[in-house]
Amino acid sequence: QVQLVESGGGLVQAGGSLRLSCAASGRTFSSYTMGWFRQAPGKEREFVTAISKSTGDTYYADSVKGRFSISRDNAKTTVYLQMNSLKPEDTAVYYCAADRRGGIALRGYEYDYWGQGTQVTVSA
Repeated sequence: QVQLVESGGGLVQAGGSLRLSCAASGRTFSSYTMGWFRQAPGKEREFVTAISKSTGDTYYADSVKGRFSISRDNAKTTVYLQMNSLKPEDTAVYYCAADRRGGIALRGYEYDYWGQGTQVTVSA
């Protein structure tokens, strides 16, 4: 079974930056679509970004487009989320997820494996 371990969350001032990492187990990492989701207090989990297998296409929610960037290092079986120009409304628990199919995956139910989440708090 694939395990995902996230790190890099923390407290940052508005306008600042953070980079989240998600380390994955399993030899088939390069075949997965990897995604990031977030859940703010009192709200449903929402899609943030995803990257198709290998160095494939990327997808971004409108709310983060131009500020966030997803990337992957297949040799390290790690996916990253670079977050710039952070806003207080970005405050949430951020989760990474893996989809074995490796195609376009923009909904939570399409993903097979999930990390434990890492807290990102952006202060005004």
